[in-house]
Amino acid sequence: MSATVLDGKKLAEDIRAELKVRVQALAARGVVPGLAVLLVGEDPASVSYVTAKEKACAEIGMRSIDRRLPAGSSEAEIVAIVEAFNADPSVNGILVQLPLPKGVNEARIIEAISPEKDVDGFTPVNIGRMVIGEPCFLPCTPHGVIKLIELAGVKTAGAHAVIVGRSNIVGKPLANLLVRKSINATVTVCHTGTKDMAEHTRRADILIACAGVPELIKADMVKPGACVIDVGVNRVDDATKAKGWRLVGDVDYKAVLEVAGALTPVPGGVGPMTITMLLYNTVESAEKTVKGS
Repeated sequence: MSATVLDGKKLAEDIRAELKVRVQALAARGVVPGLAVLLVGEDPASVSYVTAKEKACAEIGMRSIDRRLPAGSSEAEIVAIVEAFNADPSVNGILVQLPLPKGVNEARIIEAISPEKDVDGFTPVNIGRMVIGEPCFLPCTPHGVIKLIELAGVKTAGAHAVIVGRSNIVGKPLANLLVRKSINATVTVCHTGTKDMAEHTRRADILIACAGVPELIKADMVKPGACVIDVGVNRVDDATKAKGWRLVGDVDYKAVLEVAGALTPVPGGVGPMTITMLLYNTVESAEKTVKGS
C-alpha cells in the first residue's frame, strides 16, 4: 500500500489564505507588512528563490522591498543596507539571501540583523530564544517541517524522530523543536560520523532527511508506516529533460512510497512551506508592531 503523499503546496496555499486575511486586517489599520530582501551576487538558484518570495508577498498583499548588490560588494556595504532596513519602520522582516559570495563573513552579516526583524530565525539571539523555549521567530524550513508532520496526523509524543543532517539551518533547529514539551519526541541526529545509519533510520517513527545527498534514504532504511519528510533538493543529470537535469530529494521517492505511511514529494513538499513560513513570520512581526503602538 502506497504512502499518503503530504501535499506541501496545498498546505502552503491554505496558510497563505489565512495570512491574506490577517494582512487585510493590518492594512485596515494602516500597516502593510513589508519584507526586505537583500541579494548579493547573481547566483541562479538564489535569484530564482528571491523572485519566488517576491511573488508570494504580492499574492497575500505584502510589500516586498528588493535590494541587490554585485558579488564584489564589501561587508561594510552589506551591513550598511541591513542597518538601514533595521531603522526603517516600514520594514517588518529582513532576509539576507544565503549563501553569500565567497569572502563575505556570513555570521557578521546575520548578526547585524535586528532580532525583532529576523524573520529567517538565524540571528544568535533568536537561536538562543528558540533553544530555551522563549517566543521568537522560528527558522522557516524547520517550522514548515513541523507543520507537515502535523498534517500527517502523527502522534509526536513519545515518537522516535530521526534527523539525517545537522546543518545550522535545518537539522539542529529541527532537533530542538522536536524535543520541546509541546511535541515531546525522542530525537536522534545522524550525520557523517554516524556508524550504520540504517540501524537508526529503521527505528524512526518520523524520519527527516536533510543531508543534501540525492536519494540517500532507500526503502530498506525506512520503518514500515513511518512519516518521512524529505527536505533535500538536489539536481541530478537527466538527458531526457530539456534542461539536462531533474530535481530529486534526499529520499528514493518511488521506492520509499511503498514502505512509508506518509511522505513528502520533491518538489511540492517542504519547499512551498519554507517560503510560506517566511511570510508567516513577517506578518507576525507586523502584528507585534501594531500591538506595541
